[in-house]
Amino acid sequence: MLNWSEISTVLLDMDGTILDLHFDNHFWLEYFPKKYSEKHNIDIDAAKEKLIERYQELSGTIEWYCLDYWTEFTQMPIARIKREIQHLIQLREDADEFLTALKQSGREVILVTNAHPDALSLKIERTQLDKYFDELYSTHEFGVVKESQQLWKKLQAKQGFKLDSTLFVDDSLPVLKSAKKYGIKHILAVENPDSQKPANKIDEFTSISDYRHFTQAILANPIKR
Repeated sequence: MLNWSEISTVLLDMDGTILDLHFDNHFWLEYFPKKYSEKHNIDIDAAKEKLIERYQELSGTIEWYCLDYWTEFTQMPIARIKREIQHLIQLREDADEFLTALKQSGREVILVTNAHPDALSLKIERTQLDKYFDELYSTHEFGVVKESQQLWKKLQAKQGFKLDSTLFVDDSLPVLKSAKKYGIKHILAVENPDSQKPANKIDEFTSISDYRHFTQAILANPIKR
């Protein structure tokens, strides 16, 4: 599926790719609308409708991922509310073995997430995911998200990865298409970002539902750095 002898750098998304997306889906689609309805004294269905409409309007923009934006829009402390269900934040079941193998193989492993820095900090606190990575980036520090070609240009200028020897892994098709358009040679889609939902059928990219299928190939093709 992937030629690991050609891959020396691995760029990884966070939510749905390394972490179970269940936390985020539950927060934005269920828990937060409930808190919003209580705060503003409106029906839960009306709260969901209003919030989901705004989610759709902002999809693919930096505002959608920005906790500061949502705090201002809703007049609610989003970062603090996230902590109320932080027990749901967890690594994917297959992530530890995969990430450990990547590190042991000598590859450069970099996290690239659209998540706000406060969301990233909370997830590091809960899972210690930073131990697996050489670098961790929130796209907020670049001012653009992975859906934008400008992000890849700025990230490559800072990190210096080579397009032909880089693998990018994500669960978002628009983001994967953006990375492919920029010229990243190796692209991998995640079929099952949320452990509580059925896997997605993906035809456009090589895809995976369990990273552990890669362990042997990764370790059999180490990289000298």
